[in-house]
Amino acid sequence: MTILITMMRWVSVTVLVLAASSASAHHSTIGQINEESMEISGVVKEFQFKNPHSWIQVLVTDASGKTTEWSVEWAIPNMLMRQGYNPSTFKPGDEVRVHLRQHVSGASMGEFDGALKADGKIIGKWTE
Repeated sequence: MTILITMMRWVSVTVLVLAASSASAHHSTIGQINEESMEISGVVKEFQFKNPHSWIQVLVTDASGKTTEWSVEWAIPNMLMRQGYNPSTFKPGDEVRVHLRQHVSGASMGEFDGALKADGKIIGKWTE
């Protein structure tokens, strides 16, 4: 009986450790996202208001005319709705300036900090 109890304890501890490490790995961006915010300006291609995270696809055209699609990760829809945001917060064609923290790889992606729409509406945290 003692062996069975000991085995059950080890199994329980192992399951808890694995679950905790999986959860922290999913939500941690340490070492993946730059700490400093940068700005992109462009046109919204799509706003994906869905779990597990919302995404804003922004088309950015540089001085030479080359267009790059940026993927900007935002929070979960439930949290965004409680802050007053909804699936129509960003519409295709909206002109936006977006502050984000870019992925350390230099890829055209990052985490959303805030946006300023052409009509002056601020979304999220915005500082000049």
